[in-house]
Amino acid sequence: MKISPETSQLLKVLPDDDILQQCIHCGMCLATCPTYDLTKLERSSPRGRIRMIRSVARKEMELSELFAEEMNFCLDCQACETACPAGVRYGRMVEAARVIVDEAGLTPKFQVFIKRFALRKIIASRFWLKFFSRLLWLYQKTGIQKLVRSTGLLKLFSKNLPEIEKLSPQVANQFSDTKIKEIELPNGEIKFNAAFHFGCLMNTMFSDINIDTIEVLKKVGCKIITPKDQACCGSLMAHNGDMEFALNLARKNIDAFLKHNYDYLISNSAGCGAFMKDYVHLLEGDSEYADKAKLFSSKVKDIMEFFAEEKIHLKFNDLTKLELEPELERITYHDACHLVHAQKVSSQPREVIKSIPGIKYTELEEASWCCGSAGIYNVVRYKDSLIQLQRKMKNIRNTGAKVVLTGNPGCMGQIKYGAEKFDVDVEVLHPVTLIRKLLG
Repeated sequence: MKISPETSQLLKVLPDDDILQQCIHCGMCLATCPTYDLTKLERSSPRGRIRMIRSVARKEMELSELFAEEMNFCLDCQACETACPAGVRYGRMVEAARVIVDEAGLTPKFQVFIKRFALRKIIASRFWLKFFSRLLWLYQKTGIQKLVRSTGLLKLFSKNLPEIEKLSPQVANQFSDTKIKEIELPNGEIKFNAAFHFGCLMNTMFSDINIDTIEVLKKVGCKIITPKDQACCGSLMAHNGDMEFALNLARKNIDAFLKHNYDYLISNSAGCGAFMKDYVHLLEGDSEYADKAKLFSSKVKDIMEFFAEEKIHLKFNDLTKLELEPELERITYHDACHLVHAQKVSSQPREVIKSIPGIKYTELEEASWCCGSAGIYNVVRYKDSLIQLQRKMKNIRNTGAKVVLTGNPGCMGQIKYGAEKFDVDVEVLHPVTLIRKLLG
């Protein structure tokens, strides 16, 4: 197979030769890589994939089915980036490689069409996402879902489809963009000027978390601007080989938000926050948007990062006499990959959680090990994701916790599914939902 001329794009994301050589000879990433741990194959490790990407970029190796398989087998959890002493940005490399794989025709055309149609025409469109979400809501609420599950009809299409269908989150009764005003004011003094990104799936599937976020921000003195013309952040598109489309969404968000005056752009989704923080790097070669992207990204904060850095957790002093419900006392925390590895936000959520009076916090073993959700990985590679999920649920069970907190919708859905599948008695909550519940 001829090498696609677009492989020159890979050269742009490769680090300098000296750093590349250090990376390939180092190997500190191996112990953190879920796919290498699973196969013990060098090609399934970060440095193995980097070596393949370098060889393809330099035209020393042809694009192949094996190359495509390894790029898609990767969870893109970026745990290797946390472990890397040279600071190599592996995630950018594998995402660029996925673009090349799709453009070279190594992914079946029908699969690429379905994936891009779903991401571009549904997920990225607020109208169509809400339309299809409402259809899914009807499927879930009218009894059709129970009927379909009881008949085993889905097995006729695919052996794994009945399990994959269970991964779909419950659609909210009301979408958050219809409930959140463009400007929300606190009851008392304005202490912070913030903006809020309500996202795409967060808006329809996790609307309650968005509402919890707004209410807690108001409680701590935030004026919140939520632009109605904001767009999907673009992370799902970028992670699945459609970077140019993702960058167009990034430009729309920059235009929508920067016309307002705010100090913090609050995100409650690890994947969205990580990608918006990365606009500054992704658009650094865009003469029109480079400076705007730098300003935009500098203001993005995960909500737990915001609470910790502004010492907002001190508000829990109001709860010193609170007697927690028994099921809310025993708590553990799972690090969403794009929060701990991409955003480097790890201690801040724990700091806030531990500040809540009455909490009995237990640290989760391998808390930063991927749960297997990884965007749409648990759908397109269900069996591979299930291996990671089983490991995660075993560790959660061992804590004895009744509540597991995590800051990403994909992780929440995956762990909820795992709790049912592996019979683990645990409730899955976003930290901000717990905070709102305790603050009343």
